[in-house]
Amino acid sequence: MSKTQIGVIGLGKMGAGLARQAAEKGYPVVGMDLHPRPDLETENLHVVSSIEELAQRLHRPRKVFLYIPAGVAVDGLIEQLQPHLEEGDIIVDGGNSYWGDSIRRAARLKENGLYFIDCGTSGGPGGARTGACYMVGGEEAAVSQLKDFFVETAVPNGFLHTGAAGTGHYVKLVHNGIEFGMLQAIGEGMGMLTHFREKLDISAILGLWNNGSVVRSWLVELMKKMYDEEAGFNVPSYIEDTGEVNWLVADALHMEVPIPVITQSVMQLFTSRDQDPTWAKAIAMMRHGFGGHPYGEDKGIQRERQYGRVGEYEMPPETGERAEKE
Repeated sequence: MSKTQIGVIGLGKMGAGLARQAAEKGYPVVGMDLHPRPDLETENLHVVSSIEELAQRLHRPRKVFLYIPAGVAVDGLIEQLQPHLEEGDIIVDGGNSYWGDSIRRAARLKENGLYFIDCGTSGGPGGARTGACYMVGGEEAAVSQLKDFFVETAVPNGFLHTGAAGTGHYVKLVHNGIEFGMLQAIGEGMGMLTHFREKLDISAILGLWNNGSVVRSWLVELMKKMYDEEAGFNVPSYIEDTGEVNWLVADALHMEVPIPVITQSVMQLFTSRDQDPTWAKAIAMMRHGFGGHPYGEDKGIQRERQYGRVGEYEMPPETGERAEKE
């Protein structure tokens, strides 16, 4: 049986990786990007320069994957696509769009006889190239047409039809929030390792942890890989992100669901960007005002902080009466 033909608009890191993987597995692919990509051309992968040409080359029902940044650009691209599509054609948003936007887009396209699938894609560029993890929302009639494609371009057991439109991007959003929390915990652990009284072999420790320990994971594996490549933590401390987890924090407030770890991980990212923090200056000014505390570092106070406490806190001895009650 011949494999379904797909179109891919947006041949960046994710789109190009998926297009290449699909073509290598025998799927006919028509790609399009704002920038020429002749380097992608193969027997199964053809790159065109316009939406009109892409639509003309695709067999009906057309399946068009969008791998572009989330936001108004997605709505704009859908508007450009619609005149070239026909009833029963399918648009798949593989980016990190907000789930509420996906529900809206699916409803609008359905009015015009078109299907919309929101496909949360995890695994990064490497996953797109060799095997991704798909969280797919949308109508069964549309998803079933692409099920074989999703299964074959995913890692084993890396495809799930999560439910109606919006569920794929919602599940991916929660996934990204969990990712932030895990990154923060690993990062804090690295800080503790570097501040021990003796020099520790961090690379060896990370390698050890990925062999049978409770925290073994791809992120720990990546931490070791990057630590070795950079010969330590020799990179800027500024952390950039595209803001999706901010949406999850806002959702949690509306849903009244406590997510303190994920929320704090977002705040810590902001802290990494604050090279001249006004909040710290404000606190220093108030402390100076009420207690005469100095501005800046003070060796005497630093010593007091380290040596002001003589002993550890001791629990009071249990009385016979208390022990008897327990």
